[in-house]
Amino acid sequence: MLSPETRMIIKSTAPVLEDHGVAITTRFYSRMFEEHPELLNIFNHANQAQGRQQTALAKTVYAAAVHIDNLEEIMPAVIQIAHKHVSLGVKPEHYPIVGAHLLIAMKEVLGDAATDEIIQAWSDAYGVIADAFISVEKSMYQTTAEQENGWNYFKDFVVARKVKESDVITSFYLKPADGSNVPTYIPGQYISVRVSIPGEKYTMIRQYSLSQASKPDEFRISVKREADNDPNGIVSIYLHKQVNEGDRLEVSAPAGVFVLDASKTTPVAFISGGVGITPMMSMFETVATSTPERPTVFLHGARNRNQHAFDEDIKSFVNRMENASYSTVYSDEENGFITRAMLEEHVDPAGDAYVCGPVPFMVSMIRELRNIGMDDSRIHYEFFGPAMDLEELKSQ
Repeated sequence: MLSPETRMIIKSTAPVLEDHGVAITTRFYSRMFEEHPELLNIFNHANQAQGRQQTALAKTVYAAAVHIDNLEEIMPAVIQIAHKHVSLGVKPEHYPIVGAHLLIAMKEVLGDAATDEIIQAWSDAYGVIADAFISVEKSMYQTTAEQENGWNYFKDFVVARKVKESDVITSFYLKPADGSNVPTYIPGQYISVRVSIPGEKYTMIRQYSLSQASKPDEFRISVKREADNDPNGIVSIYLHKQVNEGDRLEVSAPAGVFVLDASKTTPVAFISGGVGITPMMSMFETVATSTPERPTVFLHGARNRNQHAFDEDIKSFVNRMENASYSTVYSDEENGFITRAMLEEHVDPAGDAYVCGPVPFMVSMIRELRNIGMDDSRIHYEFFGPAMDLEELKSQ
């Protein structure tokens, strides 16, 4: 528990953290990697290069300051981040390293404004927040290991099949190298894939949505190949060009909180853009096979037909369902983008909507779903990369 004095000091730093948070977290990461380069085996180098990780951490620190009187307010964010940590293999011993360098970075960036009293208050607060993460993640690791066919950290898988789904998306069917089955997962969850790329000093980890309904013996991920000059592209290019059937990949157990509520039979809409279609496939296939009578809408936007993955698969499922519709739009063509008019025509605001795609796409879809009368509690979404301020996203 934090004393009233400590909480008061933490709250008083919120405006400073709002203004200087990114400078602090940028310095933090630089310092930490200088002294602990082994952590580059865990962190996403592309997110570091683009500043996304720094911004995400700054928002988290600021949120902790704002809600220090009631940290329960940030528990949903803690749980979401904890799922990512577990899928990356973050361990309790990493937290003291992070805390030490974060406090030093605060002092370096803020100078005399970061008094000993403020640094001590944040040291106490960090301890409480770190304990919350460690506790949540311990429970997740235990649950993951104890489930049938479960494991912790990474396990060898074999690429059983490699299937081109479009000009830019390829699916990888993954089976455990030891011949075992895989754990059941909730539609919408993801796995981490860890690779050692020739010529790269550190291992690289990327998270990919599971793109089919849960199967007993395999996972499927569907990976978009990024452009050669995109820092996010190094792993996807390696998977597309260098990884073939029979090769091995290290894989984490399924994780993630952007998941389908399969217990419902009320109307549901899946709204995706680009490679955001991948988690929708596991959700949609689950609905199609377990509750085919459920009123279901699938709306998808892609750049063009050649980049549109899973079109025939979706049509096949729709044809077997009792009350399902499917519409697509292409930004390179006349029909362009998913509009409010399309949402009004197809989506029941009394049902649920699942949204996934590039951030600008999601900002637009969330805004328009709210405009047609859908309550925020019925709008479920995921985005790629580090966590951002969810309320900020919904309010745009």
